Amino acid sequence: MNSILPPIATQHPHSLTFHGDERIDPYYWLRDDTRSNPEVLDYLHAENGYTEAMLRPTEALQQTLYQEMVDRQLPDDSSVPYYLKGYWYRSRYLPEQEYPLYERLAARPDAPTELLLDGNQRAADVDFYDLGALEVSPSNHWMACSEDFVSRRQYQIGVRNLQTGEWLPDRVENTSGDIVWSADSAGFFYVRLDSETLLPYQVWYHVLGADPAQDKLVYEEADNTYYLHISHSRSEEYLLISLSSTLSSEVHLLSLKTPHGTPTLFLARRRGHEYGVDHFQQHFYVRSNREGRNFAIYLADDGAEQYWQCLLPVREQVLLQDFVLFRNAMFVEERDAGLTRLRQLDLLGQEIRTIAVDDPAYVLWLSTNPDPDNPEFRYGYASLTTPTTHYALDIASGERKMLKRQPVLGDFKPEYYQSQRLWITARDGTQVPVSLVYRKELYQPGQNPLLVYGYGAYGLSEDPYFASSRLSLLDRGFIFAIAHVRGGEELGRHWYEQGRQQHKMNSFTDFIDATDGILAAGYGDPRRVFATGGSAGGLLMGAVINMAPERYLGVVAVVPFVDTLTSMLDESIPLTTGEYDEWGDPRDPAVYQYIKNYSPYDQVKAQAYPHLLVVSGLHDSQVQYWEPAKWVAKLRASKTDDHLLLLSMDMDAGHGGKSGRYRYFLDIAQEYAFMLALADTSINSASI
Repeated sequence: MNSILPPIATQHPHSLTFHGDERIDPYYWLRDDTRSNPEVLDYLHAENGYTEAMLRPTEALQQTLYQEMVDRQLPDDSSVPYYLKGYWYRSRYLPEQEYPLYERLAARPDAPTELLLDGNQRAADVDFYDLGALEVSPSNHWMACSEDFVSRRQYQIGVRNLQTGEWLPDRVENTSGDIVWSADSAGFFYVRLDSETLLPYQVWYHVLGADPAQDKLVYEEADNTYYLHISHSRSEEYLLISLSSTLSSEVHLLSLKTPHGTPTLFLARRRGHEYGVDHFQQHFYVRSNREGRNFAIYLADDGAEQYWQCLLPVREQVLLQDFVLFRNAMFVEERDAGLTRLRQLDLLGQEIRTIAVDDPAYVLWLSTNPDPDNPEFRYGYASLTTPTTHYALDIASGERKMLKRQPVLGDFKPEYYQSQRLWITARDGTQVPVSLVYRKELYQPGQNPLLVYGYGAYGLSEDPYFASSRLSLLDRGFIFAIAHVRGGEELGRHWYEQGRQQHKMNSFTDFIDATDGILAAGYGDPRRVFATGGSAGGLLMGAVINMAPERYLGVVAVVPFVDTLTSMLDESIPLTTGEYDEWGDPRDPAVYQYIKNYSPYDQVKAQAYPHLLVVSGLHDSQVQYWEPAKWVAKLRASKTDDHLLLLSMDMDAGHGGKSGRYRYFLDIAQEYAFMLALADTSINSASI
């Protein structure tokens, strides 16, 4: 089987020595920062050819799955319009087009629809396209947009005159994608990336019509463990320069009326203090964890903490995630017992109402609310059985109306499916929540193939969301489960803290124990268990199959962060200096050894592994392509089984995979076909 692959050139192994510990890496040669080395590219093409050959028996199934996913989409779908400064804005798809049109309509009778940008035209000559931001100036005369044409998250900014339709010659390169206009619409602020690490670290101001080489540097962050982001306050009076690391943050302010001025510090950073600021009706509103890890909201005139007025106190069991301000109300997004909740408060923090839900596993979120004078508050809702639904709530009366439920074409009906919420006891006694869904008529206790998904990092909560593409698995008898392992923030800040740095191993053991608990509850055939995760969730996959390979028939690892130790020792790549508080700083010998003990690449051993499909992108800026490439090479040389080991390297994409409304489904169809074929053959055969 492996004979059709080119031999791995191991004659020049690379030595990596830290703290007196020498690691020999025979596959280090696969690293090419330029992504142009012919030998490396030839090898990756050979891996792709091998994967294509091994998956050729599933080509018809892949096409069937892809067409199912496409056919569920409304061909001429459009977003819910929102109102801002005299215009209604929306995005709209044309049938068979990959990218939306971005349009606006003046709020007056018989006003024509105005095309702001056609994503299909912008993407016509490239293999990848992503619109980062589209910002119309306060005057409504100019539009600035940030676009990525390579999939490296390096956005270039262009400007269009909305009165004439012409694009200005202004072109700003190598930005994060953030755009904030000055109050006079004469220019905009943006964020430049470090040319080597791609970290966002400088704020610049560009005057329309000027040479970008003459742009003014507004702020520069010297500490490379911080990420920089810009936005405008709710009052539209301030540019907010927000700096954040894993455990601390800092905000600088600049009046949007004086774009050539100097930013002022709101409150200096200190270890362990995370805060965010908004400004509205002459006051600052601060979300801060200074009095507890689950955050509170304070009313302030400035950064003098001793004078802050607490509007919503810290609660031990409830995580305050976000808030949005209106003229006479505040809406807060919270998380309690692993599920999201939205509440309406007055501007002094007194509760007015809680928004009700019905499903046992669901997600609520603050939606697009750009106008604080709007009498309606918009929010989103979804569950494992309910497509994304947008609602408007009358702020005064509490009456709600549905604006749109995402259409799912075909014979889909929510009542065909059942979602459940389980609590699984992990090996240390911790209760781990699991959300799962299946098609009712196909459920047979202990007999269905099972797919378990996990992430567990950065305090990012993996909510029970709806995906129409997932129906292709459920309608073929699969049970889909989300293991809400430690490292996320589903149960509050402590849930995150118990799954990072020296507690990272909890993420992996939680996933394994959750898998066992799901099976013990009767949800799934132990012989047909699959697992999947991407990025940090790919690290999860790599660690789990080193620790418990016998639990899983097949695993799909997407852009997996698997060479963890080597990457965390390399400050030249984006996913390093800003991540020390997440994974730990391996320049400390104890941290070095802890990371090495779970780093998937370092822990590959001579044992049988599950069938494995590894998906990556050559231009990935977050997890460099050579991590999965090296991992696959080392696994192939070490494993003792004859199971499939496949690397699918997209030579045009990056961290998010293929761009485009429909092309995205090609990757999912490949992954599903891989699992479905194994599920069908696993009882009598070990190969596709």
